[in-house]
Parts: sequence; C-alpha cells; structure tokens
Amino acid sequence: MPMVDMGWLREHVEVPENMTYEELARDLVRVGLEEEEIHKSDVTGPIVVGYVVDATPEPQKNGKTINWCHIDVGDKYNAVDEKGNKVPRGIICGAPNMKAGEKVVVTLPGAVLPGDFKIEPRKTYGHISDGMCASERELGLGDSHDGIILLREYGFTPEEYEALKPGDDAMHLLHLDEPILEINVTPDRGYAFSYRGIAREFHNSTGAAFTDPVTDLNDRAPQLEEQAGGSHDIDVIIDDDNPIHGVVGCDRYYARALHGYHPGSPTPNWMRHRLSRAGMRSLSLPVDVTNYVMLDLGQPMHAYDLDKISGPIVVRRARAGETLVTLDGKKHDLDPEDLLITDSPNGEQGSRILGLAGVMGGQYGEVTDETTNILLEAAHFDQVTIARSARRHKIPSEASRRFERGVDTQIQPAAAQMAVDLLEKYGQAQPSDTPRDVNNVQRIRPIVFKASEVKRLTNLDLDINEISDILTDIGCSVAGGGNGEFSVTAPSWRPDLTQACDLVEEVARIYGYDRIPIRVPHAPVEGHVGLTADQLHKRQVADELAEYGLVETLSYPFVGNADYKNFQIDSEAIEKVSVEIVNPLAGDRPFLRRELLLTLATTIQRNIHRGIDNVSCYEIGHVYLADPNAPAVPALPGAVKPSDEQLAALDAGLPDQPLHVAAILTGNAQDDGWLGDRRAVDWTDAVEAVRRIAGRIGASIELDQSKPEEFEAAWHPGRSARIMAGDMQVGMVGELHPKVDDALGFPHHSAAFEIDLTALFGTLSNKPVQAKPISTFPPVKQDLAFTVPTSVTAHELTEAIRKAAGDMLETIELFDVFTGEQVGDNKKSLAYAVTFRAPDRTLTSQDSEAIRARIVSQAAALGAQLRA
Repeated sequence: MPMVDMGWLREHVEVPENMTYEELARDLVRVGLEEEEIHKSDVTGPIVVGYVVDATPEPQKNGKTINWCHIDVGDKYNAVDEKGNKVPRGIICGAPNMKAGEKVVVTLPGAVLPGDFKIEPRKTYGHISDGMCASERELGLGDSHDGIILLREYGFTPEEYEALKPGDDAMHLLHLDEPILEINVTPDRGYAFSYRGIAREFHNSTGAAFTDPVTDLNDRAPQLEEQAGGSHDIDVIIDDDNPIHGVVGCDRYYARALHGYHPGSPTPNWMRHRLSRAGMRSLSLPVDVTNYVMLDLGQPMHAYDLDKISGPIVVRRARAGETLVTLDGKKHDLDPEDLLITDSPNGEQGSRILGLAGVMGGQYGEVTDETTNILLEAAHFDQVTIARSARRHKIPSEASRRFERGVDTQIQPAAAQMAVDLLEKYGQAQPSDTPRDVNNVQRIRPIVFKASEVKRLTNLDLDINEISDILTDIGCSVAGGGNGEFSVTAPSWRPDLTQACDLVEEVARIYGYDRIPIRVPHAPVEGHVGLTADQLHKRQVADELAEYGLVETLSYPFVGNADYKNFQIDSEAIEKVSVEIVNPLAGDRPFLRRELLLTLATTIQRNIHRGIDNVSCYEIGHVYLADPNAPAVPALPGAVKPSDEQLAALDAGLPDQPLHVAAILTGNAQDDGWLGDRRAVDWTDAVEAVRRIAGRIGASIELDQSKPEEFEAAWHPGRSARIMAGDMQVGMVGELHPKVDDALGFPHHSAAFEIDLTALFGTLSNKPVQAKPISTFPPVKQDLAFTVPTSVTAHELTEAIRKAAGDMLETIELFDVFTGEQVGDNKKSLAYAVTFRAPDRTLTSQDSEAIRARIVSQAAALGAQLRA
C-alpha cells in the first residue's frame, strides 16, 4: 500500500507545518483512504556527521586490511585525552572506501540500529573501536553494503556538503527520525497510488489549496503540431490482433528521447531518500527518475537504451511459443493474451521482445552504466490485460498495480516532461522536442445525472449548487443543472466513474459519510421470531460435538482427483454427478464436494503433518449434488427484476445442497499422562458422537451392518455401519478403511462419521417436549443376563426388553458382553441392568415377576435364553 511522506505531499497541497501524521491519517480517512499504519523509525541516536582526520591501513593475518581511523565527531561527542582535551574518536573501519578527509556517518555508543543492533565500545584488531561508521544497509536506508556512506557522494550540492560540520545530527540529515504514513487504497481508486492523487484527496477532505503539477508540465511538453516535417524520435505501431473483450491493449503510447546523458550520474540525495521511504531501492538515475515520476504522478514509465532499440516499436500480443526472460532473471512462457513491447531489428517488424507491457521489462534494451541516449516510454494499457498478465506470470510490480487499477489517459506527456526535467538537471541529458504520441484514447462519455438521486440513495438533502461544486471539485466537468439534471464528464484519472450511482457515492464521500442521517428501519414482527427449528438443531449439533471434545473447522468445498483417490472413489463416476467450477481457485480441485469428509480430511492431514498427534475435528457445511438431468440455468438480462417463473427456472437448474455434519477422530481418545490410561481412537468413539447428536436433538436412529459388502470403499467393512432414521439412510459411521488411512497418513483405526442433517432434521416432529411427572415410589432393580445367537444385536434385544416391560421400565443399560465356552459356540451373553418403577404404587414381588416373565417371553422370540 502507498506510503505518504508529509514533506513530499506539501509539494502539491498546503499541509500545515505543525500537522502530525495522526492528524493527516484522520483527514485522509474522512474521504476513504484508510490508515494502515504509521511507521516510526527503529533507529535511535546518537548518529552524527564525522570528519575522518586520518585512516591508517593495517593488514591482518587473515588477509583482510582494516583502517584504524581517528574521526572528529564534534566537541560534544569527541573523546577526552589524559589532559582533559577533546580529541577525535578512534574507530576501526573495514570498508574499502574509507579514507582521510571524508565526511561520514558515525553511530556512537548508545545508538541502536535496525534489528536491535546496539553500538558499544569494543576491542577489535588490537584497538578499542569507540563507535562505527555506517553503511546504507546498516541504517536501513537501502541495500548497499559495499562501503560506508560518504556524504560527498550522497547527493548533496557542494554548498550543502561544505556546510556539514562534525557533530551535526545525521538522524535528521538522513531523515531517520521521521515517521511515515501507510494508507490502504481500495481497488477502484488507482489514482490514490500517487502523491498527486493523495494531495487531491487531502484537498477534498480539508479544503487546503491544491496545485495539480500536470497543468504546468503539459504546458511545457512539446506539442505534436510543433514537430517540423513530421519527424519523430521513433516510430510506434500498435498492432493488437487479440484484444480482450474487444478492448485494445494499448490506446496511448508516448515516447520521448534524450541525448548526451552522462553515464553514472548520481541520484540526488533528496530523491534517494524519498524513494527509500516509499519502499523502493535506488538503482541508477534513469531508473530512479522513472520510479519517482510514477510515485509522484501515478504514471508508470520505462527507460530504454535508445542506441539498442531498432524502430519501429511495436505493441502487440504474444505469439504461441514465445518466451521472455524478465529483469528478475526468470524465464516466462508467453500467452497469446500477453501484451508485449517489441522493436524491429533488421527490418523485421516487432520481432524482438523488449518487455511485458505494463508489468516488467526484459533483459534487452535496459539502461546500463554505458547508456548515453535514453528513450522514455509513458503509455496507457488496458486494465484487464495487465491484471491477467501479472497474475498469470506471478510477477506483480509497482507498474502493474497501477495499470490494473486504472491510470490517467491524459498524463503521459506530463510524466515524460517531468522525467526529462530531472534527467536534464541531474544527468546533463538533452531532451528531444519531437516525441511520438500515438493517441487512440476514446472520448469519455458524459453521464446523465439527476441531482435528486443523491436524496433518494443517501437521504442527503443537498442544494443543487452544492452537488455541482462537489463534482467539479473532484475533477468532473459539469454542464446543465437547470432542471436538476446534469451532464457530467468524469476526469481522465477516474475510470471508475461510469454511472450515476458512482457520482452519488462521490458526493456522499466528499460531503462526509458521518453526516448522512441515521435512521433505524422499522422491523415489523410477523409470525415466527428467533431461530427456526433447523437453525436451533444445527446449533445443538455443533454444541454437542464441541462438548464431546471435537474442534470445529471450516474448509473450502473444492475437491479433485487426488481427494477421490485418497478415499478410493471412482473419479469418472463421481465427476458425472459433481458440480464442476468453470474458473476454479485451484486447477487440481475443479469440483464441489459431495461429502464433507473429503475436505475435512485435508484439515486433519495438515495438522498431523505439523506434529499434532491427537486431532479430532468436525465440520458443518453444505455439499453439492448435481443432477445430470436438471435443466440448464437460464441467462437472465441485467437491471430487470426476474419474474417468479424465471426464479423458479433458476432454482430448478441449481444442484441440491443439503446440510451435512462430519467428523474425523485420530490419535488417542484418552491420554491421562505418564501415570494414566491411554487408549487409541476406534469406531466406538465415532458411534458415541453420533448417538450424542441424536440424543441432543431428539432423533431416533439405528445402526445397520446388515450388508457391509455394499458400503463405500472408504469405510472399514467390519467396523462401520449405516446410520438409519427409520427406513432412510442418513449417514455412515465407523472406522476408515486402512487403505484410506495409509493414503492420508492417518493412524490406523481412525474413526469418522458423516450425517445428512437436512434428511435427519426432516424426521423430527419439532413438537414441544412434554415432561413426565417424577414418581415418588421406590424402584425395583434387577440384572438380566441372556444367552443369544451371535447374529442377534444388543440393540435388538434391548428393544425387546423395552417393549415387554412397557411403561414400568425406567432405565436399561447393557453392562456386560461375554463369549466363551461357558455360553457355547456361535453364542454370546448380554447382561442388562434394568430399573422398574410404577408412577402410582409400589411394585410388589408379583408385579416384578410378571414383568420378568414378559421379558423372557419376548426375548425368546429372538432365540434368547435367560441365564440362571
């Protein structure tokens, strides 16, 4: 996000001298430029100017040569000799550019540099070094670490350099003590990525006088009609044979030449400082100038070595098979949508690629230390083209960030003129007066704007003149207004203003969002209030699982072949009934999930890979079930309210989206420490979670293992079951198949479940629960043990006992399961603790025996026999 230096901002708008950065941030927030952070320097002094009195080279045994220096740092900071006289400090310096007679930056004991590096006197190379001479990198001013800062080479004028005295505060001299404001700019306001744009916004917020630098620059830029004989610095051809959405990739290209540039001309200190505070490295004067113009005016620029360019320059789309090595040394396979800047060696038009337009230059044609003639490029490129190229090649740049948000279409001559002025002043270059300007920019269409829209959309009751003044102040051309209707032409730097509602938003923004009257709408209460039954049940499910010890997670609903393979799902079969995304976030996951477990598994997998052994998570979310026979979703016209029939047609084409809950449990279900019990997760933990869910919402479920051969391949055939609500299957529970565990890297016996909550909620009556009166008569407790065939489940016998006991049964609990020789082959013993209680009397022994007899008779139908 842009950095705002108050000193730089003052060149365009009258910012009060005593204003703080906090106050500046508040003024910009008022018009929508949010404060991100006020950065303050982490460097503390004393850091001063030092004069090198002498520098004695001392070769070392390791082959390195250091300098034992005596440096005058002013009477306040100089050392004191035995006689009490002030003398220069002794400092060790290993920099190759250290020499006597230079003025340098000295960090004295007590100073703290970036990275919490504290400066203290220390003995090194046989001397006490009482301070340190600093480089740019050590002070956080740049990346240069080739030598210490020599102030003579740091961009000061001879008069400024001569005025520097030992002991002067270098913190202030190098602006190390200044904060800087970082702001957040919304994507539609690209103009605010420049000081020109921010200054205009400060003017809109405070009324401070604003001077647009472009006005003077355009006045001084050579005009096309002044070009005698029609000659130009270079020919330019725009040949776009593959425009995106019919929009040509480049509608303006301005090129201007400079001759006689002095190679190696230093960038002035003030410019290096401003670039550094904006987060940019100083590279060379031509590159620094183009970056400075971009930051100041908002127009990205590029500088070429004119002697290496063969005209004409051709702006065209890439061809299949073309590649480009960009300035960062990376090779890119180009796409036919990429817009290129090319030149024409050997008369072959557009045959050599110079760079990816609006994104990054290539390695050929760049300005070097030998360049004497420069060609400046200031162009306007299509936002969509630049955005796609920057994302396709993963090389976002400062230029692409501005082009994809929208750059002023009328600023190119002014930007080139500003760059020319700087290169002429600091590099002795001689500018050409015959630039080439290919200008195919379309005229901005006026917007028909009714002033009454402001009242209708914002409830601001503003005078028509006030509305006109606000629109004029932001740069619009306003005509008409006599009948309350304007013809408004947006300024060239605001491509986001295309409709009347955009203008209403601008009026509200400048007038002040805080001044819009607040009116709380009346919300009539009709019919049911609060949560619906399904919403309540969903919360109950989430609460129950959280109380059981599971952690709720959310995952993206996208799946692909890797997920299908992990869960042993036939990808060809599942893709036919899956919703495919036209433009997926990830190319390897183009489908929407039909089961939560597939995406939940990636969350579990990620945590296990990060060293978390015991992971138990659940997710509640929608799945998407495509119907191959569903009708196509109709394309409806915009700006028209659809009819009920059209809405019904939309709904008919949408996939079914039931709500599911799923959980995966891995690691240890119980781990009480080195002296306690430890038990690994198994199917019983998942079954218990399912039973708790059913109990919490009052659902009646059963587990069915009757046909394990029909289970999906993801489930263990002997340790999983269907979850049944009556005759309807609503889910699966149990252990995952060992092959699934191996594919995902889960421990064996990892348990899971998935339930279709939409289906399960549909089985609930949602009637209020009727509490039963508590009986005050004593209970009768008995233990009943039955021998049953192994094919009989505990659930079946439990239900038989419950049916036989009737209303007298208060509780029933299975407390023992036994198999062995004592009960015979293919048999098992199930023991229950049952409690009987009558609501109106004390049960007698005859009552108990009658109940017991009914239970024995009912159990016998299952082949169960009561054990003695």
